[in-house]
Amino acid sequence: MANKIYLTDIDDLFSQDLQDPSFANDVKAELNKLNSAVAIRNERETYGWSQHDLAEKSGLPQSTIARVENGANTSMDTISKIANAFGKSLQISFA
Repeated sequence: MANKIYLTDIDDLFSQDLQDPSFANDVKAELNKLNSAVAIRNERETYGWSQHDLAEKSGLPQSTIARVENGANTSMDTISKIANAFGKSLQISFA
């Protein structure tokens, strides 16, 4: 009978790997993209907008909105257009 592994903390799973600065930087980069994606999706849903609505208001294709919300790399120009569509300024902070 195989042993089941239950993961309770991602840091425990990758504790050895996170000692490698290159791997740790890659993880941080992915987390930053995902956090941005979640923030944009949450804001869009707060406004009650579909991706199509946000696309129209930002002047971007709906496919771009979908890619951004899926954590794809995107430009500051695209993020700025999305912020403008919400009537908000873009603020970047490093934590």
